Amino acid sequence: MIFVIGIATFLSTLLGGLFALHLKDRLHLVLGFSAGAILGVAFFDLLPEALELAGTQYSITLITSLIGLGFAAYMLLDRLILLHTHNEDAEDAHGTGRGPVGAGSISFHSMLDGLGIGLALQISTALGAVLAVAVFAHNFSDGINTVNMILKNKGTRGQAARWLLADALAPTVGIFITFFISISQANLGLLLALFAGFLLYVGASDLLPESHHAHPVRWTTISTILGMVVLYAIISFAQI
Repeated sequence: MIFVIGIATFLSTLLGGLFALHLKDRLHLVLGFSAGAILGVAFFDLLPEALELAGTQYSITLITSLIGLGFAAYMLLDRLILLHTHNEDAEDAHGTGRGPVGAGSISFHSMLDGLGIGLALQISTALGAVLAVAVFAHNFSDGINTVNMILKNKGTRGQAARWLLADALAPTVGIFITFFISISQANLGLLLALFAGFLLYVGASDLLPESHHAHPVRWTTISTILGMVVLYAIISFAQI
């Protein structure tokens, strides 16, 4: 199971990078669907699971506070370290140095995605599989962002390909690390709450704006709702 998920996350990231290189005009629909999928996992799976697991030992206030902390922490990572922006002219103004720094940071949080999957698999195969679906969607966007980060900052296609490979391998590294980590279910619930905050930020503050940036809102909105519906169906099926 872990081997299959590792291969799937690798291919998802590569596919995102290839889309960024060759099919840029169609990305808004894919990113809209990805945003819906990530929000669907956060709302319909991670939040209920975090409350169920951690609620036996910790207060609801602590659990929901960790969700907010995860959201804020990821925002700081995104804005202060990744320096994420939707303004292409601003991106170009930073020059070549920002490209490797941004791509390396993206690879680091891709590794965190792998950690989330590995920890979820310690709870149940179904939870790990559902979270993996969200990570596939996130990794697809990461592949896009990695390639764009290098190319928009005067890097070569060869450099973009090398960073894309590093980003594609990062989630598998994260999953592998969890082989050496053992955490109680209540504490895993707290980590899931934190990770839910991560996904809420990625979906609402990153993918959603990027999906309808310079594109018609109607179809990207439909794509987002479709992503949420599909993930709700997958989660409901996994819990049967």
